[in-house]
Amino acid sequence: MNLPPQLEAKFQTLENRYPVKRSALIPMLLYAQDQLGYVSDDMIGEIARRLGLNTLQVTETMAYYSMLRRQRAGKYHVQVCTNVSCMLRGGNNLYEFVQKKLEIGHKQTTADGVFSLEEVECLGACTGAPAMQVNYDFYENLTTERATQIFEALEAGRKPGTSAPISGSVKPRHPAEVPVISRLFGVKDSHKLDVYVAHDGYKGMERALKELTPDQVIEEVKKSNLRGRGGAGFPTGMKWSFVPKESAKPKYILCNADESEPGTCKDRPLMEMMPHQLIEGIVIAGRAVGSHQGYIYIRGEYRYVLDIMDGAIAEAYKAGYLGRNILGSGFDFDLVTHTGAGAYECGEESALMESLEGKRGYPRIRPPFPAVVGLYGSPTVINNVETLSSAPEILRRGGEWYAGIGSPKNGGTRLFCISGHVNKPGIYELPMGFSLRQMIEDVAGGMLNGKKLKAVIPGGSSCPLLTADEIDVAMDYDSVAKAGSMLGSGGLVVIDEDTCMVDLARRIMHFYAHESCGWCIPCREGTGWLRKMLDRFHAGGARAEDIPMVSELAKNMLGKTFCPLGDAAAMPIISIAKKWRHEFEQHLSGKCPYKPADVLAAVR
Repeated sequence: MNLPPQLEAKFQTLENRYPVKRSALIPMLLYAQDQLGYVSDDMIGEIARRLGLNTLQVTETMAYYSMLRRQRAGKYHVQVCTNVSCMLRGGNNLYEFVQKKLEIGHKQTTADGVFSLEEVECLGACTGAPAMQVNYDFYENLTTERATQIFEALEAGRKPGTSAPISGSVKPRHPAEVPVISRLFGVKDSHKLDVYVAHDGYKGMERALKELTPDQVIEEVKKSNLRGRGGAGFPTGMKWSFVPKESAKPKYILCNADESEPGTCKDRPLMEMMPHQLIEGIVIAGRAVGSHQGYIYIRGEYRYVLDIMDGAIAEAYKAGYLGRNILGSGFDFDLVTHTGAGAYECGEESALMESLEGKRGYPRIRPPFPAVVGLYGSPTVINNVETLSSAPEILRRGGEWYAGIGSPKNGGTRLFCISGHVNKPGIYELPMGFSLRQMIEDVAGGMLNGKKLKAVIPGGSSCPLLTADEIDVAMDYDSVAKAGSMLGSGGLVVIDEDTCMVDLARRIMHFYAHESCGWCIPCREGTGWLRKMLDRFHAGGARAEDIPMVSELAKNMLGKTFCPLGDAAAMPIISIAKKWRHEFEQHLSGKCPYKPADVLAAVR
């Protein structure tokens, strides 16, 4: 098969990038689709031949990833997010408007082939809701007028201005913020090497390579009380210490940049505006555990971010911050990016490794754990972008300094993504242990349109919800756990008095039913049945006996699945059914008592 020269060059690079050729499968499929508009049977055969696979292996893997398609899309593929944060800011209204404007529905294409449309899950633009993507370009804080302008420009052959840098991250600092990992947000050309180095970039890595032993690097991170920012909150230094010092197999550093938790959009600006900080953090982790190879797994929707990371990696190689004998220290480290293709489950660390190996993102049975048997069966450290981005300043300024910023056992700062019904949605870097009430009422400017607070999702959609009476809590892992929820990924979604909690539960469950990999029966069947039941509830067809059944179904998933997705689906629903039971009872009348607010009109 003769490929366009650019695609041929990309394929050759990918074929030589990994120790196992199959790892190139998903990136090759996505890049082919980008070039040709879809993945044809001939392309499947060509990729299979290059990677030593059969066509069935390619097609069954391809079917798992939502971004990969067998049918040609429009020249401009429009994706409108209707997940929780966007829903609260008028995402459903936006989607209805776009359908009418383009005169097509979900997964349909206009007769002239110019536009195709898809309703999608979280795009990672929660603080800029409502949002949509056209191909890989982000458009945020949309109104019907702005959406019309975008479509008119595209029809005329012009490219509208996009929303990057990420909306809400480049703004005047709130006085309560403590800029550590976001200290260059808003600085001109902060993604470039010379700017990063001028602001003490790579100083922490230099200390780790030239002044400290690997054990001393781990000890410094332990002293910092840095806990994993991906959601679980496991102590980072302890996690690194689990990697065996001696290994016959190579060791790997795997950066989880598959940021897909609804309500969360912090890793995107970190990679967009400070990619060298992430590179530095990955090399520090490599030094700590004796690894010489790293991968950054970036969610497929973040294509422009992947390009930024690739540019920064090239700069780092040229300047001697990556490659052989870094800074004359004798330490070698290589780093490459890897694209996902749309699968929330791949945010789970073992599913992430399966995906990087070119397979469906199914979770692995544990033990063994990744620190001993991980990527390609080798010892592997897996941390997310925010965690690894924290390492450079810890090594530069010391673990005790970092620990002193936060609360006991919860060192440093967090990037909190505050979305939903607040006046100033955005991404704020605040000390661990900061008051949730102050975040809402002060930092985020209080409730939108003067409404009363009803509920808060404190750490992404997988967390149990808090009521308005439960927000006097310090935002760190231990305090939020004592309050009956989780700090999670730091995705804070604020919900006002006019929101139907049954509808909110329904939307959350649609997401988890869509994203369940289907391996575990409790998750596969439980999310599907709950989605149907909550749809029926909100449509007015529920019965009184269905109310306890909602909680019962959710509890049958809790703790009964190979990975945390079953728990993630169950916990918010259990909390909503318990704390807002009266709203379920109100729906027994056959009518939802809450009229969806036209937020799009309200924010024009």
